[in-house]
Amino acid sequence: MIADQSMTKPAAADGAETIETDVAIVGAGLTGSLAAAVLVRAGYRVLLIDKRTVPPHEFRVEKIAGPQVDILRKLGFLGDIEAAASTFDRVLNIREGKVVDVSLRRAYGIRYSDLVATARRLLPDSSSSMSDEVTGIDCSEDLQHLQLASGKRVISRLVVLATGMAGVLGYNLGMNRRVLAARHSISFGFTIAAPEDAPFDFESLTCYGERTVDGVDYLTLFPIRDGMRANLFLFRDPNDPIMRELRRNTKATLFRLMPGLQRYVGDFRVIDQVQNWVMDLSVIEGHVQPGVVVIGDAFQTNCPAAGTGVSRLLVDVERLCTEYIPQWLETDGMGIEKISQFYSDRDKIAADQRSLQVAHFRQALASSTDLRWNMQRRLHFLRRSITHRVDRIRPGWVARVRGALG
Repeated sequence: MIADQSMTKPAAADGAETIETDVAIVGAGLTGSLAAAVLVRAGYRVLLIDKRTVPPHEFRVEKIAGPQVDILRKLGFLGDIEAAASTFDRVLNIREGKVVDVSLRRAYGIRYSDLVATARRLLPDSSSSMSDEVTGIDCSEDLQHLQLASGKRVISRLVVLATGMAGVLGYNLGMNRRVLAARHSISFGFTIAAPEDAPFDFESLTCYGERTVDGVDYLTLFPIRDGMRANLFLFRDPNDPIMRELRRNTKATLFRLMPGLQRYVGDFRVIDQVQNWVMDLSVIEGHVQPGVVVIGDAFQTNCPAAGTGVSRLLVDVERLCTEYIPQWLETDGMGIEKISQFYSDRDKIAADQRSLQVAHFRQALASSTDLRWNMQRRLHFLRRSITHRVDRIRPGWVARVRGALG
């Protein structure tokens, strides 16, 4: 591992400790930690650098489902996530007080800090990570030099920026973030409990907004280790007074926005702080440079309501760490011709594009008053309702038809 005596040496000029590694990953959130785990498991020298030793209690990713589960299984990490999360298989989907349909699939509820802590524990020992702050990066087609706040230095063949939306290092390298949609969506997160801590009558529930004027996409309820977690997604002005109402009088405001919700959740209470997050849709530019690659939210942000953020970052990790980095390290140099291969990857491009497409679709479906979207909205939920009714009468028939058509 990189931290032993054969991998570290003092710099001749000023005595500062210099660490040599194959890949230096800056940012130990979910993206960076998973990338480090994949590469370490493959036998590469990796140094994961983050100024925080303990993952922050941020309101970020809290649910793993759908294709995200498949990629985590492919990477070999699903068992670790499952051990730290609450599992559920059945989601009751409602709108206007009526059942739209029922989703049957394995999913996982887990707080973001626990998710990141689980990812960090995938590293076999402490020699692959360090608590420090990167203050500067000098990149070239050969070796990359990182300066740390502690005075230490890192020499790496490749630098991976997994810094999320903190773009100082990228900016210093000449990268810029272009905003595609400012204040695109708003998310709220909080935990609820039923009276006397009784169990709810559902494993998981999703309640969709009823009126376009409210700008509510949906409220999703799902289990985590310490209760029933609630994530609410809206498309409204962050300065709207209703944002304050949702923080101060959460239950009454939810029942006003979604009257059909009360019969399913009853007289619940909020048992922790109501957090909220305003998200811009943005993408990095000027990122094709020798010796450095940008992944996850550091490359492109996502609309939380779309549910594609984790899928995007997992595609980045899988493609970069299982396909490209192993190839790049086989030969000398780390020029633009190598780095460009990752950004041109078809799976990555498809995941990035789909994330933006779903973000705009969710916004229009929830809040657009255009005649075309009014019709689209009705057809969307009508289709789901009819499919659900058919499947109740003839279980499995819809899936067989879709399989035959696909």
